[in-house]
Amino acid sequence: MAQALNPNFDWEPEEGGANKWLVLISIMIGTFMASLDSTIVTVAFPKMMATFGVSIDKIEWVMTAYLMAFAVVLPSSGWIADRFGHKLTYILGLILFTVGSMACSFSQNESFLIAFRVFQGVGAGFLTPVGMAIVTRTFPPRQRGLALGIRSIASAASMSLGPLFGGYLVDNYPWHSIFDINIPVGIIGIIAVVVLQDEYKSHIKEKFDIGGFITMSIGLGALLLAFSTGNSSWNTGGWHSTFIFTNFFIAAVCLIAFITIEMNKKHPILNLKILKYHNFGLATLILFIFGVAFFGNSFLLPLFLQNSLGYTAFQAGLVFLPVGILQAFVAPLSGQFTDRFNPKIPLFTGAIILGITMYLFSFFSLQTMHGQIMLPLYLRGLGMGLFFAPLSAIALNDIPRPQLAQASSLFTTVRQIGGSFGIAALGTILTERVKFHAQIYSEQLRQGSPQYNQVMDHLKNFAMHATGSSSINGQHYAKMMLLNNIKSQAYVQGINDDFLIGAVLTFSLLIPMLLLKTRKKKLNR
Repeated sequence: MAQALNPNFDWEPEEGGANKWLVLISIMIGTFMASLDSTIVTVAFPKMMATFGVSIDKIEWVMTAYLMAFAVVLPSSGWIADRFGHKLTYILGLILFTVGSMACSFSQNESFLIAFRVFQGVGAGFLTPVGMAIVTRTFPPRQRGLALGIRSIASAASMSLGPLFGGYLVDNYPWHSIFDINIPVGIIGIIAVVVLQDEYKSHIKEKFDIGGFITMSIGLGALLLAFSTGNSSWNTGGWHSTFIFTNFFIAAVCLIAFITIEMNKKHPILNLKILKYHNFGLATLILFIFGVAFFGNSFLLPLFLQNSLGYTAFQAGLVFLPVGILQAFVAPLSGQFTDRFNPKIPLFTGAIILGITMYLFSFFSLQTMHGQIMLPLYLRGLGMGLFFAPLSAIALNDIPRPQLAQASSLFTTVRQIGGSFGIAALGTILTERVKFHAQIYSEQLRQGSPQYNQVMDHLKNFAMHATGSSSINGQHYAKMMLLNNIKSQAYVQGINDDFLIGAVLTFSLLIPMLLLKTRKKKLNR
């Protein structure tokens, strides 16, 4: 990383240190926690919305704040690790994450919950890159690929187990339990790191890019705030309000300043100059758009399953189980194919499959059957397993070795930022499209028409028999049921629109993919 994992230090493992496999286990604890908390909260959204009495445009910040803090801290984590020690920094990440989890559990309103999710995100921003550096330093070159592959199992497992664990906890306990579960695991992780790991500090000292860090943090925060609050109920001026214009102005000024600082800094927090490499620049653009399309839609399916189809939180989490399993099975095969043949083949195949899954999701209705949900999810697991390995290989293949850590830092940061913007933007679009469809459906109701009277008579008779009410009350219940049905239909259509946007964005990735240049040579990095 630019100010992350120092590319110049000696990566040879230290002789006589702690047992390397026990060190790997201690790292996997933190990796699993950090990855788990980006997926476990999605199935709890409906209960949180009901508890706090808020809509999706507010509760989406529970995930957006976490991903944004993760992305902002990630590039600077390596500088902190090199300066103060890898072991100490990893322990700091575990402490922040565990304390943040405890604070989230005690939150009495959505604002405190969102604020404490930032603490969790900061901790996760330390755990992921520093954990990879510790594994790389601990294992000799001949075992690093195996060790990093085993470490990645923790991330893949969280994709399946996160919604499953979260669903079980939300169904049987208060929503706070999805954060309580992190506390004992975090404590175990801290003890394991203290006992098992050896400390390492880099001998190379660089000045921290404070200007780049501040301008990036403020700029991205202001831009996210503008995108996510354009249609909020409190923002009566909408997209033309002074608040929105002010945030866009602050974002523009800060991001221009950030780019200027990074292009002229000797040791920038994000080395933007490596975007000049053809494949890396295109792959970074692909990853950002994919982050918007895929991670931006990640919260929609649990909402649809629970709010529209009546699934329990556990049932909603259970449908995601095959995704991580398929991805974990396919990803190594995709990596082997990438090493031996043209990596664009699995990359294109994965992108097309993922686009098809988004397109299939855009046909949801209140009558959607379980099989219609599972087929696209099976395809999603297959597509994700095919997509990431070749994209990473193509992106990093032509990067000079001294800049590999910097490129990896930028690559990971862009993915997190894309996910944050996707959740903010698609959450706003969902709110707007639900209003649009509700208005269209309401306008299509022709009161007094034979069809309208026939439907109202059936609903009134049903209400009278079900509740034992009078004809007047039955008429009132009939209108309520009709209006609720309109809201439910509009909600599903809004979700379908978001998935359709995701499909279009995913298929659009095929254009920059065509411009990627590949050579049949094995990676030696």
